[in-house]
Amino acid sequence: MDRLDELATFVAIVEVGSLVGAAKRLKRSPPAVTRALAALEERVGRRLVERTTRRLAPTDAGRHFAERARELLNGYSTVMSRLVETEGAPLHGILRIAAPTIFGRRHVAPIVSSFLDAHPAIRIELVMGERSLDLISEGIDVAVRIGQPRDSRLVVRSVGSVRRVLVASPSYLRRQPELRHPRDIPKHDVVFFSGFAGPTELRFQNRGRLHTVRMMPRLMTTDLDTVIAAVTSGQGIARLLSYQVEAEISSGKLVRLLPAYEPPAVPVQVVIPGSRRTAPAVRAFADHAAASLRTLSIIRQ
Repeated sequence: MDRLDELATFVAIVEVGSLVGAAKRLKRSPPAVTRALAALEERVGRRLVERTTRRLAPTDAGRHFAERARELLNGYSTVMSRLVETEGAPLHGILRIAAPTIFGRRHVAPIVSSFLDAHPAIRIELVMGERSLDLISEGIDVAVRIGQPRDSRLVVRSVGSVRRVLVASPSYLRRQPELRHPRDIPKHDVVFFSGFAGPTELRFQNRGRLHTVRMMPRLMTTDLDTVIAAVTSGQGIARLLSYQVEAEISSGKLVRLLPAYEPPAVPVQVVIPGSRRTAPAVRAFADHAAASLRTLSIIRQ
């Protein structure tokens, strides 16, 4: 194995804390990562990580070694990046990109396609889902996130924001009690997305005052497309992100309710891991994605 790859493997093991996680991040097999660690420890003549039943942790020697390894890898990445920029060498490699399902399908997939068209030597795996993946342990190079980041290890670029909107179909509203205030919601049928852990409640805000409404949903589902279809067909009211129902609101299939009580905007961000060296292709895709997303009319700057 190339010595730089060996260093990158060890740094991944330390940062992720498991051989399987490091293998996933590096797109290698767990046995190959295990062999690389064993060979490195044999060559330096000391144990670099302590193995427990749940996690790997670096020894004092391993921690020092990992710090020096990061410095070397970052230096190598800087040299290569400058060479690529100077010589105009084509970008190459495999990128793993993550995005929420609906946003990814409608807005990130076209960005991926345009990037592939511009860089024939690049390959991309687009991972879509509502679960917020751990970029480092899952080997994600770039992610489009909607919501506040909770991981301080990430480098974040804000590209705008979207709103949480309450919607219902005109046919539903014609046959139901008038909805003027969040306290009127218990009188209504609610369609609820249950894809995230947490209480079945809706939060609203008006003039700095928070209104929390607990619900007994008429329909709960873990699938966002089902929520949109149900509320469009008149099954009840639903809280969704504005980009998810932009077309339905524009066409009149859905009506936006209680806009004065909507909570603060939700940030849309392009994020990359900050604890590993940034490859030229990763930086190029992050630049391309951020610039493209900022042009979308559904995102407020």
